[in-house]
Formats: sequence, C-alpha cells, structure tokens
Amino acid sequence: MSGAGDAVIRVRGLCNRFGSQSVHERLDLELYRGEILAVVGGSGSGKSVLLRSIVGLRRPDAGSVEVLGQHLANLGDAQRSQVERRFGVLFQKGALFSSLTIAENVALPLIEHAGLSRADAEHLAGVKLALAGLPISAADKYPASLSGGMIKRAALARALALDPDILFLDEPTAGLDPIGAAAFDQLILTLRDALGLSVLLITHDLDTLYTITDRVAVLAQKKVLVAGPLAEVERADDPWIHHYFHGPRGRAAAQAAADAEQEH
Repeated sequence: MSGAGDAVIRVRGLCNRFGSQSVHERLDLELYRGEILAVVGGSGSGKSVLLRSIVGLRRPDAGSVEVLGQHLANLGDAQRSQVERRFGVLFQKGALFSSLTIAENVALPLIEHAGLSRADAEHLAGVKLALAGLPISAADKYPASLSGGMIKRAALARALALDPDILFLDEPTAGLDPIGAAAFDQLILTLRDALGLSVLLITHDLDTLYTITDRVAVLAQKKVLVAGPLAEVERADDPWIHHYFHGPRGRAAAQAAADAEQEH
C-alpha cells in the first residue's frame, strides 16, 4: 500500500442534501493507491450516496471530489468520460442486462468505450470472466440462470472490462452464503495484488472488514467519524462503533480472522 500522499481519490467538504434533509455535511475522505478501503455506517448514513457522488452519478451540493488528480465537476464530457473509464463499478445487485448473455454483458463496455469489434470484445470478455473466477461454460448463459455468487462474479468481470485503476464495490458479499462470501473476499484481494487496483468498498460484512481491508472509514453524524486501520477504528469512542465492532458478531469475526492468521 502506498503512503498517505498518494491519494487516488480526495473528497473534501462534501455536502449532499435532499430537500431539507442533509445526508453529508463537510465530509472528508481519501483512498490511497493500492489500498482496500471499506466504508461502513448505519442505515441512512449515506454510504451509497457517497459512492454515487464519487463516481459522478450525483453532483454534490457542495465540496469537491478529486479522482486521479482531476476534479470531475470541472471537466467537459469528453475528459470526464476518459477519467470514468478508469473506474470499475460493481453495483449492489449486479445490474447486469437480463437480455444479454454474461459474455455480452462484459463485452458491451469494450465495444462502446474501447471501440473493439464484437468478436474481439467477446474474446476479451472470456479473459475477464476467467479473472473473476467463472467457468467458460457461464459465458453463454443469461443472468436469470445464474446463482447469486455467479452474478456477483459476472458483474465483477464487467467492472474489470476496461482495466480500471479504481474498483468500487457496493455490498459485494450481500446475499452470499459464508463460503461464497469468503471466496469473493479472497478474489478481491488476489485481483488487487495482481492488477495493482485501488479498491473502495461499501459493506456491512464484518468478515470482509477483518479479512481484506487496509483501512476502514466509519460514516456517522453526516461525516467520516474516523478512518484508519481496523485496530485504530475499533478503539474509537462512539456508541455505534462499539456496538458494531464489539458486539457478538464483531467479536466472532475478529476471532476468526485471528485464527486464520495463526494458521498461516
């Protein structure tokens, strides 16, 4: 993981409001090159709104979002598109096109944004599906015939299609059984190391936090209350943090991670 000066995302003074309701006020956050950063927070803390603000799907009411050295709000459409091509986004429910096969879903950004022919795009899609741990037999299937875990992997393959620098994951293990979730966590770790990705993930999965994250940022009171290594975040004096990390599930996840560390 790179040093603190090497931020690929810098959020400063972010405000997001919906009518009279304020979700974020003066929120600051960084994602450093090569790290896996998890964003956690209670229901309604604005985790997905933050993600949408960073990837450009929502224009904040105030503040700045700098990604890969560029302020997205200041860019023209063409420049903005160039920066956004360096993102890979896995949405919470996969967001695959149901009328396209898995290979066609992954090939689509390669045809639309990279200008590849359909044949070349589908060949490359096969490579991305393999990277995401899917068998070649999945390529011609439609999303409706896949399990939840396979849909997550197909959506991950599509997020990797354009060789992004930054990977955004919205609740990547939600709905997966514990074995499938653990395998997906390890896949993210492997891809980060192999491809040099910087990863920002939104999760409530304590096992994910203890297994693969470099830092955790806690959203509360309309801002990032604390961000740092998990051991540092656990010690923060806040009721939500205490209940989340020191409750029965938090203790179990911490113990499982410690046991796995000893085995290695």
